[in-house]
Amino acid sequence: MDVVFRILSDFRFRLINRSRLWKGQQSGTGIVLVLIVIGSIGFHIFSPWWWTPIASNWSVIDDMISVTFWITGFVFAAVILFMAYCVFGFRRGKRRLAAYQSENNKLELWLTGLTSLSAAALLAPGLMVWFKFVTVPEGTDEVEVFAQQWSWSYRLPEKDGKLGTADNRLISYDNPLGITSGDPNGQDDVVIKADDLHLALGRQVKMLLRSVDVLHDYCVSEFRANLDMVSGMSPYFWLEPTRIGTFDILCADLCGTGHGALRGMVMIDPEDDYQTWLFE
Repeated sequence: MDVVFRILSDFRFRLINRSRLWKGQQSGTGIVLVLIVIGSIGFHIFSPWWWTPIASNWSVIDDMISVTFWITGFVFAAVILFMAYCVFGFRRGKRRLAAYQSENNKLELWLTGLTSLSAAALLAPGLMVWFKFVTVPEGTDEVEVFAQQWSWSYRLPEKDGKLGTADNRLISYDNPLGITSGDPNGQDDVVIKADDLHLALGRQVKMLLRSVDVLHDYCVSEFRANLDMVSGMSPYFWLEPTRIGTFDILCADLCGTGHGALRGMVMIDPEDDYQTWLFE
């Protein structure tokens, strides 16, 4: 009997110690969850990494990113704090028993409704901005951006203000951009075989994007505007430069071994300087 009593006493002692250890671990987990929320919010507010100063009319894109941050940040904080509450509020105790509930239709309806509203709050404003992004105002200038491994080229209209048609199947040594020879609008197009581009300050411009080979992405961070360039397709966007300066052009899609070399510069000039460059 003494042996049995000692075994039972030892088992009870270990059980009590494990229970205390488990409670301590629960408290530590809850504190860590709260600290994660506080640290995440603090990093977002005081982070040294933020957007580059904008140089186009698309400040609304920054606004949409901020809205997305706030909505997803609120949901993140609410979920993590709820987890911390559950860890503290429903921790193991002598008089606390676990209760199993198979379903709760009211709770499921609330969760479904809140999730749907959150998704709509994220998608609806973005779709409105996208509509503006691809709806080109009348009288907008056109610039064709031509990407290939691993260089940029450009085509601009001259006095008629119209670009001629082009087709990748027409590309040859004598016709590197595949311009349709029979199109009268393309006879006076200005072809720039260089990685650098000039744009006029305050003049709206439609960027026509073409790729001759693989997937590229014409990206100028300060413009907040870029799109994938797929061979055989002609995506586009428009923008209005709002700040004089020189900005880096990058390819935002991995396009092969020379991807890092696919760079360039875009210069935003006053109107007089732009005209001088265009006709020099």
